[in-house]
Amino acid sequence: MRVPEHIGVIPDGNRRWSINKGFSKEKGYQHGLNPGLKLLKLCKKEGVKELTFYGFTMDNTKRPTYQTKAFQKACVDAVNLIATEDISLLVIGNTETPMFPEELKPYTKDRVKIGSGGIRVNFLVNYGWQWDLNHLNNHQDQKKYKIIPYLRSSDISRVDLIIRWGGRRRLSGFLPAQSIYADFYVIDDYWPDFKDEKFYEALNWYNEQDLTYGG
Repeated sequence: MRVPEHIGVIPDGNRRWSINKGFSKEKGYQHGLNPGLKLLKLCKKEGVKELTFYGFTMDNTKRPTYQTKAFQKACVDAVNLIATEDISLLVIGNTETPMFPEELKPYTKDRVKIGSGGIRVNFLVNYGWQWDLNHLNNHQDQKKYKIIPYLRSSDISRVDLIIRWGGRRRLSGFLPAQSIYADFYVIDDYWPDFKDEKFYEALNWYNEQDLTYGG
């Protein structure tokens, strides 16, 4: 099987899952923690070299305060959880607003080797596609068309496969430069209902795709 080197994950459906279970919307975020760890372990097992989780966006912070506090805490807890594994960790997002959790700032300057290192794990926290791309305005190189090196997310490589849980069929601003040739697979299940077999269905689907990159 041809395994994607870099998988992007949009773990959607936490609030809808929570409502269906009779909980308030913000309760769903904590139930998305263990699925993240399970997915990380599966990616390590299958030889994926890089994994990017979509935490929350700058647009998400427009939600009610009780919800923003809940997903901020969930992101901190998620990073602490995956940091129990051997990984190379980087958190990318706008650290200049109060919406960025202070606890995660140590992971934003440089990639942090945890344990023996290994799979590159990126976590997008308080991320905005405009915030990312606007950094190009100060670093234009019209002759060589160098784009990726001047992104704020420059240390994140091109994405091969994006998997979105929750049934929505949109990228929601996920790493627009790195996702330019990514294959996009949607799982209808909500993220807290993560099942190993759904991940393998995505890998099998990816294996069947014809990769031409425009050629």
